[in-house]
Amino acid sequence: MDISGRIETTLKAAMTAATIHSAPPKLAGAMKHALFPGGARVRPQLAMAVALACGDDAPELSNATAASIEIIHCASLVHDDMPCFDDADLRRGKPTVHVAFSQPLALLAGDALIVLAFDVLARAGALAPARLAGLVGTLARSTGMPGGICAGQGWESECEVDLSAYHRAKTGALFVAATTMGAMAAGREPGPWIELGACIGEAFQVADDLRDALLTEAELGKPVGQDAIHARPNAVAQLGVAGAVSKLHEILGGALASIPACPGELALREIVRLQAKRLTPVEFAQYAA
Repeated sequence: MDISGRIETTLKAAMTAATIHSAPPKLAGAMKHALFPGGARVRPQLAMAVALACGDDAPELSNATAASIEIIHCASLVHDDMPCFDDADLRRGKPTVHVAFSQPLALLAGDALIVLAFDVLARAGALAPARLAGLVGTLARSTGMPGGICAGQGWESECEVDLSAYHRAKTGALFVAATTMGAMAAGREPGPWIELGACIGEAFQVADDLRDALLTEAELGKPVGQDAIHARPNAVAQLGVAGAVSKLHEILGGALASIPACPGELALREIVRLQAKRLTPVEFAQYAA
């Protein structure tokens, strides 16, 4: 089974376990709406790619690790879209969870998904108990405070914002989790994989800032111009479009250079190159310095 197949199979199994029998039907529906169909599944694919590059000696743990990261990501999108934050009506081309199911159910769905992510990881951890504590701790720190995605959302309520700290928390944290947890799931030390995750996370955020500024709602499948509307810090406002495009290319070059030596290094480099191509679509080329 390929990477995508492993991820989707694990996510579907996790959702089935969470929503069977006496589960409240509307809340179960809201959770499924948030998780399926997915987007590009970039974070779990990166985690799986690193695990494979490191030997993937515990495939079920790798699967659960990747799935847990994606579930946390989807939970964060549910909360981000709510009226108290972005007040977005569309996500991935369909109504957001609070629009389709109500605000109370969206709040509960996001919370339930966060708990589900840790449950998925804990269940698989029995296969390699020595690795579980590190995986759970990394996912927790990447989700909460002081430097996880909750902190990233919190920065948007501050009067003065450090753009790098904001990007590291809101976007970078889960990408660092993907690379380091992928290595940990395969029994490798996480330290050498931090820089790769940080680079890809920063690149992803800069690319997202560019899309928000340059593309249409139809092209993105979600509202655009949100950074300007909500006066949020972003790379385009700070660097200009050409500067942001230049910064994106610089970061992606650093990502390739940061890949540690490992058994599957060449294959991983190709995956990172493909992600880099996806993050720098042709519409950005005209702005390149």
